[in-house]
This record gives sequence, C-alpha cells and structure tokens, in this order.
Amino acid sequence: MARWAVFAGLTALVLVLLLALARVSQVASHEATPTDETPASVPERAEPEYHPEAAPHHEADSDPNAEQRLEAEHSQREPQEPTSLSTGLLLANVALSQGLFLVILIGSAWYTRIPLGALGAAPATNGLRELAVGVALGVGLYLANEGGSRAAKAVGIEVPEQLRGSLAPDSTSGWIVLLGVVLPTIAVFEEFLFRAALVGAFSTGFSLSPWLLALLSSLAFALGHGAQGALGMVVTGSLGFVLAGAFVVTGSLLVVVVAHYLINALEFAVNESSLG
Repeated sequence: MARWAVFAGLTALVLVLLLALARVSQVASHEATPTDETPASVPERAEPEYHPEAAPHHEADSDPNAEQRLEAEHSQREPQEPTSLSTGLLLANVALSQGLFLVILIGSAWYTRIPLGALGAAPATNGLRELAVGVALGVGLYLANEGGSRAAKAVGIEVPEQLRGSLAPDSTSGWIVLLGVVLPTIAVFEEFLFRAALVGAFSTGFSLSPWLLALLSSLAFALGHGAQGALGMVVTGSLGFVLAGAFVVTGSLLVVVVAHYLINALEFAVNESSLG
C-alpha cells in the first residue's frame, strides 16, 4: 500500500532544500556582479612614491635587496581579483547536487511504494509515440522562447544570460559532459520533482486538481530559478506550466523530460557554442 503522506513529506523536504540552495545561488550571483560605481565616501589612498636616489647610502650598502623588497610589498598591497569557480567545477556542482536530490526522490518513491502510473513512469505511457511528442514539444518551446528573447532584446529589454554563459564549456570534452551528463540529470530531476511528484503523485494520492497542482508547481519551479532574475523567473515559470500541462494531458514523464532536455540543449548549442 502506498504511503502518500510520507512521500509528500520527503518531496517537500527536497523542494525546500532546492529552493534554499537556489536562494543562496541568487544572492551569491548578485554579490559577484561587478559594478563601475566607486563610493564617494571612500577616497583612494595614494601610495607613497619610492625614490631609490633619496634613500640613505648606508641602507643601500647594508641591504642590496631593499629595492626589490619594497617593490614586492607594493605589489602585495594591490587589490587582487577574486578567484571564480571554473566551468568544470560549476558543472560538477550542478550534476552532483541535482543527481543527489534525484536519488533521494526515486528512493523515496520506491520506499513509499508510489505506483509508476502516478508518476507518469508506467511503460504504457512511455513509448516511441511519447518520445516523438516530447521532441516536438521541446523544439517548439525552444523556438518560442528564443523568439521571445530576441524580440525582448530588440526593444531594449535585458535578457539574463549570465548563468548560461557561466556553464558554457570551452572544450569538446566539456560539451560532452554538459550535453551527455549535466543537462540530462537536470531534466530528469526537475521533471521528476515538479511534474511527476508534485503534480502526478499529489493529484493521485490526495485527490487534488492536477491543474491547480500544475500552477503551484510552476510557481515553485520559477522560484527555483531565481538566479536568472525576475524576467528569467517569469519565462521559466511559464515554460514550467506548459510542461506541467503536457504532463497532465499525456500522463507521461518521458514527454516532459525529453522536452525539457531539448529546450536547454538547444539554448546552449545555438547561443554558446562556436556555431551559435
């Protein structure tokens, strides 16, 4: 017998942890954003000039390395730029964190005996037909999203692209890891949480309206992408609602996973690769 309440509690715990991490990432990205403004209340400190010819001759004779030492001390006083995480470390962090959450959710579903049909994972709703629907949906949503982004840029609206740029690889092996490991992990985890669990399992186990759950899960989905800014959350929430609707209509987890993966993969391939 399925233990719906236990699964709901574990799912809520994963959701809260995910949103907390998203909030931390949002704050960190804002703090790391460079600014051209210099506070007027903090004057620039003038560095004293060093003139070797003005130093006493006996100091130069007693310490022939004095000039080199002073130059080293001067260089140490110069502000150093903070070291940012490499793209490889960022990709590893995303894959490991979301992969861990995915394992917890799958383990929770198995432990609480949630039926595969409630999660949209039944074999009958995950065949070649559903695969084709997922491909068509993913390509269509990508084209709509890309068209909207270009229209926004044309009228002077800033489209957030910093996060995608920070994850874009600069090597062939990096692209293999991104397209073959990171993006599939993200697609499977987010669809399992926001569509299969929050919509499918909750509507089946608690007799709630799947469309109401689709709306609520899409709001949570938007909050989970807070690092993309206000406009990014609106776009992400809208895409999430379309994916949730597709899940409700088709009852297939495969459809939304494939669509989600293609949206992300095409965005990176078109906008961040050397061919874009």
